[in-house]
Amino acid sequence: MTLSVREIDTPQGPARVHVERPARGRSLRGSLVLSHGAGGGVQAGDLVALRALVDDGWTYVRVEQPWRVAGGRVATPPRTLDAAWVPVLAALCRGRWALTRPLVVGGRSAGARVACRTATGVGADAVLALSFPLVPPSGGPSRDHEARLVLDAGLPLAVVQGLRDPFGTPDDVRRALGEAASVYAVRGDHSLGRHPQDVLVAADQWLSTLTQ
Repeated sequence: MTLSVREIDTPQGPARVHVERPARGRSLRGSLVLSHGAGGGVQAGDLVALRALVDDGWTYVRVEQPWRVAGGRVATPPRTLDAAWVPVLAALCRGRWALTRPLVVGGRSAGARVACRTATGVGADAVLALSFPLVPPSGGPSRDHEARLVLDAGLPLAVVQGLRDPFGTPDDVRRALGEAASVYAVRGDHSLGRHPQDVLVAADQWLSTLTQ
């Protein structure tokens, strides 16, 4: 695989992308672009584990939001995350090194919400949500409407959810989204940090259905 790291200007400041491409001569299956959560970064265990998909023909991009690049510890408001994400995808999808299709976007937790809200706007072919924060542990309205934006647009949606996730279990997600979403139950809580290989297996299984 080959790795390149570069910054992309956005209205919220520079974002940083870590682009890993399959070795020359390997058949390309598509591109996967994921972002991190509201308090973490691209070194989260599950995001790192998914690097193995490059050996299977996927171009894999991990996106650091501008607030993280600037050294912030907590994410900025949702509208600013979306405003940064859209131009990042636009930059990745044009020019000589434009990402190959199908284009799968997503992220973990808050990053998954961003991808769901903007999927149609960036021209995504599918969405992969890791640890989707369905309901805040402290209470509050369900965020299933964000995931439903993807389903209503007719795009495939996969949710990889920890069995002990306080933001919603896999069964909670299934009840909220119905059979239209592909929900994968894996070991762990919201961080998915102890069993990242489970996330890789689930993601690989679902991605295979997109390229059959």
